[in-house]
Formats: sequence, structure tokens, C-alpha cells
Amino acid sequence: MTSAATEGRPEAAADRADHADTVELLGLVAHLQHVAFGRLADDAREAPTTAQQLELSRLAAAAVDRRDRVLARVGELGGDPELSLGAYTRLLEDFDHRTQPSTWWERLLRSYVAEGVSDDFCRIAAGAVDEVTRELLLEVLDDAAHAELAVAELETAGAQDEVLVSRLALWGRRLVGEALGVVQQAMAAHPSLVRLVGRRDGAPAAAPADEAPAADPKLFGELTAEHTRRMSRLGLTA
Repeated sequence: MTSAATEGRPEAAADRADHADTVELLGLVAHLQHVAFGRLADDAREAPTTAQQLELSRLAAAAVDRRDRVLARVGELGGDPELSLGAYTRLLEDFDHRTQPSTWWERLLRSYVAEGVSDDFCRIAAGAVDEVTRELLLEVLDDAAHAELAVAELETAGAQDEVLVSRLALWGRRLVGEALGVVQQAMAAHPSLVRLVGRRDGAPAAAPADEAPAADPKLFGELTAEHTRRMSRLGLTA
């Protein structure tokens, strides 16, 4: 049993802070899966073929399962799943408003870029959480079925249309700028995310839990490099 004296020790306070930061990251990942479900469902309705509609609807169902697994971990850690998910409700509103796709191919690339950048950020932050949570998050974030579908569709279309390739390259540049902006917004609103990034690979926290830490200057370079690699898979210039 934990005594009152133990609870008051600096180590106990640090553990509680780490715990709260972990729950915030789980909330972000759950929210991203929740948003992915809605986007995939919309994509399924817009897909030009029945085969695509079926596959996208299956991927939407899988996103719900991943979301619920992450929220279950929030509950295991003593957090409130609904509050954790709701903390990020409006995070992607501006992104969605500013990146309305005009074609099916733009729709596919938007999801590919947005999910890629956000998942990369969450993987980096997951390096600072406990082992059980980290394994769950990496498993959730490493589900590449949707990315593989987007790559296959976009590669096929690009091989037949050089004009489309040029247009998608420009669209991708716009998308990554907006996606990186979302990461900045999330970190500004949730200092816990900055602390997790600062503690990755065993590094000490950049600031106490009650202070707003500065962002890791290397982070956006890493995210941009990963985006460039993803675009290269499509034969598009980042």
C-alpha cells in the first residue's frame, strides 16, 4: 500500500506527471483513429469502384477497433476515455477546411500525407511512455493497410498521367505544410506532447510538468524527412 509520505515524494509526483502525459498521447492517437474512421467511411462512399468501396469500408471498421483498443488502455491507466478523446475534438478542423480535395486522387493523397505525418509524430512521442503502452501504440500506428491501398492506387494512376503526377506533387507540398501546422497546434495546446518528445530515447524532460516546454528543434526535420520518403514511394517530388 502506498503511504501518504510516499505519495508526496518527488519521484511519486514525477510518476503522476508521466502518467498524465501518457494518457494525453493515448487520447491523441485515439482521436486520430476516430477521424480516420470518418474519412475512410467518406472515402468508401466516394470510391469509383465497388472493390474500393468494400476495402475502404473494411479499413474504416479496423480504425474503430484500433481506437477502442487505445481508449481501453486509457481506462487501464485510470484515465477517462471520453475526456481523453474529446481533448482533441477540434484539432483537425482547420486542416480539413483548408485542404478540401477536388478529385479522388487528391482525396487519397490527403489521407496518405495527413496520416503519415501524424503517425510519425505519435511514434516519436511514444518513445517516452511505458513499455506496455508503447507496444500498443506502435502496433496501432504500424497498421499500413490504408497507406498501401493509397500507394497502389496513386502509383497506377500516375503511371498513366504525367499531368496528374505534377498536380499531385504540388498538392502534396501544400498538404505537408498544413499537416506540420497541425502538429504545431497540438503541441502548443498540449505541453505534455512536447515533454514526451523531449524525453524520447531516455532523455530527461525538458521542463517540469507545470511548465510549458519548448519544442524539440529536430522534430520537424525528422517529420519532413519521413514525408519525403513517403512521397518518393509514389514517384512524387516532396
